Amino acid sequence: MLSSISVNYISGIGISYFLERKHSYSKIILALAVTVNLSLLFYYKYANFIVATLKEMGFYLEYDHKNILLPIGISFFTFQGISYLVDVHRKETPVQHNLFHLGLYISFFPQLIAGPIVRYHDIAQEIKERSIDVSLFTAGVIRFIRGLAKKVIIANSAALIADQVFSVTVTEISTLTAWMGIICYTIQIYFDFSGYSDMAIGLGKMLGFNFKENFNYPYISKSIQDFWRRWHISLSTWFRDYLYIPLGGNRKGLGRTYANLIIVFFVTGLWHGASWNFVFWGLFHGAFLILERSGILDTKKWPIMFQHIYVLGTVVVGWVFFRAETMTDAFAYLNNMIGRSGGDDTTALIYVNPYVLFIMLLAIIFSMPVRQRMNEAILKVKSTWVRTGFRTGIYFFYIALLVLSIIELAQSSYNPFIYYRF
Repeated sequence: MLSSISVNYISGIGISYFLERKHSYSKIILALAVTVNLSLLFYYKYANFIVATLKEMGFYLEYDHKNILLPIGISFFTFQGISYLVDVHRKETPVQHNLFHLGLYISFFPQLIAGPIVRYHDIAQEIKERSIDVSLFTAGVIRFIRGLAKKVIIANSAALIADQVFSVTVTEISTLTAWMGIICYTIQIYFDFSGYSDMAIGLGKMLGFNFKENFNYPYISKSIQDFWRRWHISLSTWFRDYLYIPLGGNRKGLGRTYANLIIVFFVTGLWHGASWNFVFWGLFHGAFLILERSGILDTKKWPIMFQHIYVLGTVVVGWVFFRAETMTDAFAYLNNMIGRSGGDDTTALIYVNPYVLFIMLLAIIFSMPVRQRMNEAILKVKSTWVRTGFRTGIYFFYIALLVLSIIELAQSSYNPFIYYRF
């Protein structure tokens, strides 16, 4: 991280210096700096994957790739460093001459590990000068508690079931078990990611920073294009602005547009993890985006219910490849989901209890904009007493939610079986 901060600080000053003199060296410095950033990322995150793939292809390599350890947050702070340099070169943000201010941007702890990816120009002014008041701090605390509850109450509970199902040999699980496992994983991954984002946004507010939203109820999407406008927004917009558009976007004909989409989603999959499963997951989503853009899948003409079923079905199938250990396991798991299974329902029935059903119900409710609708309804109420009572009730609700989250964390820490949820 210190190397990344140093390289990006020096490179940013160099780019700005030559831009002022309208010299082409600015492009050379940008290219070299981006190469250095990506080289660090590739070495730490993808060296193991590349070496393992080459060995599978028959190449003999004297290389102990198992000793490479992945630095926490490298995917996020590398992308943030690159976006800063590109924005400086595009003159969309002024260069930062204060090393500590740039260091704060790259190493800022709330969103460092799990996002959202923050653009420098979005918080440049707040790094320089910010104010914290009671209302902003309170909003941050509430947002943090909401994210914590998403993670430890819903995501961890769903993960317990998903992990147990996916740990069983694929041939031994039934169709019902397979569906239960992947539905729980679908719940887990959304509430994991969105929960972490909520905690990061909440911590940011407590410290005087306003991060942009990262999730906007993606499971209510009506198309895969809509899904990617709602899912991990900071990542999808990063790839749009710093990869898709520089490649030509949709300005150079349909063939080039589709090729650009394939490249973007290949990289999107690879960014999530060093495995062919992640690459396939990215290309899988890219293929559906192309089908929608080409008009082959014109979901706008479908009934709304079918639009939602189509998106959820596509996303759930994609998550199988995201979660399975190998491509072989993923296809075998899908085989079970369509009814071609020789397993029994023992694993599934173990987890059918009132608590699990309650958590699943909560997950379904909070996957939809129910909270927003309630807030909008309360704002329309003219009675001051009703609005005040509602706000007071909300504060007590979040206090209770915090206590429940702490209890869940405590028992997860002391109970080895429950700790497996992590």
